[in-house]
Amino acid sequence: MSSVPALAQDVLIRHATVHTAGAQGTLQNADVLVQGGLIRAVGSNLQAPASISVVEAEGRPLTPAFFGGITEIGIEEVSGESETVDSAVTLADGQPMRPEFDVTLAYNPESVLVPVARVEGIGFTLLGAGTGGSFIAGQGGVLRLDGGADPIGPRVLFVKLGSDVLGKSGSSRAAQWMLLDQMVGEARGRIAADSPHALLTPTGRAVLARYLAGNGRIVVTVNRAADIRQLLRWAQRERVNIAIASGVEAWKLAAEIARARVPVFVDALADLPGDFDQIGATLENAARLHAAGVEVSFAQFGDASHNARKIRQYAGNAVANGLPWEAGLEGLTRVPAQVLGVGERLGTIAPGKLADLVLWTGDPLDVAHVATQLWLGGKPIPMRSRQTELRDRYLPAAGPLPRAYAP
Repeated sequence: MSSVPALAQDVLIRHATVHTAGAQGTLQNADVLVQGGLIRAVGSNLQAPASISVVEAEGRPLTPAFFGGITEIGIEEVSGESETVDSAVTLADGQPMRPEFDVTLAYNPESVLVPVARVEGIGFTLLGAGTGGSFIAGQGGVLRLDGGADPIGPRVLFVKLGSDVLGKSGSSRAAQWMLLDQMVGEARGRIAADSPHALLTPTGRAVLARYLAGNGRIVVTVNRAADIRQLLRWAQRERVNIAIASGVEAWKLAAEIARARVPVFVDALADLPGDFDQIGATLENAARLHAAGVEVSFAQFGDASHNARKIRQYAGNAVANGLPWEAGLEGLTRVPAQVLGVGERLGTIAPGKLADLVLWTGDPLDVAHVATQLWLGGKPIPMRSRQTELRDRYLPAAGPLPRAYAP
């Protein structure tokens, strides 16, 4: 069990519509008891121990804290200012590829983006490595946005395939598989470490070997159905745990993906053939994958760090296009937690789990509603960010001084 913040508080949340995102489903007029930062009980008519805080939900929805998607929260402040961006590695020409690159080492828990995400009900995110000098991007991990500095759960290796990274892989999709197979050969010891053509450092071989042994998941950003087919074959041949990110044309291979038990972090707003890898884009992608038995979560691909709040819009759009509502909620809670190896601690409302909870004004998949309170490890998080403070600064009417100036 991960550590709980020292300021974790005990609380009884009463008379909520509790969306557990787990085996109990949705509970009407239910209570959740939190003690020591953990969920202790879920049910009706729970009694509050002496001196415990009580929150009257009045029937409003209570959910697990939401997944923010694959982001750079805490390793990026201003995307256009390079010295504030730590998500990708680009070394001098001739340097080997670096799967050992780990973006979590640069995580800043005091980033202004953390509270911006939290006021939207987001409690954890997958910190992703971006492609710098290689289509093997590097490693990331799950960060709870509770102010802690360290990731939880296993690391994740990020790889990107397809037309977007042709310039980093010999200008051919076929070369991507050629290079990947060579790296696998090095990591498995089939190619000598001192080969003049080696692509990996000794540390890189050890890191890649760990993932090839099934210790950690490889998240592959890929869109074209033909590339996804090759990826499934490669994963089966090498016996590795993969997940697909974006997967715009994944619906075309929904049955194969389901049989391989590969989860997909869907770009649920991709509906146009923006390039030749996305000709088959459809807003029904998530629904079709789910209907085939694929575990579906969500991720954005375009300034996801500063706009993490949009992740529930992605889920809501998927629901509007055929995905069951419960699957939309689980795609923001249970599914990413389980896929990323932290499901024993996060993602559902159940006794023994961390009390990472959100109380909403209404349907959390409808952007007309907002989060009124986020608890992380039982601690109520201030629903305040740099953005809300700027808003509030300009709300008062003008007086003897210009607006936003205090006398």
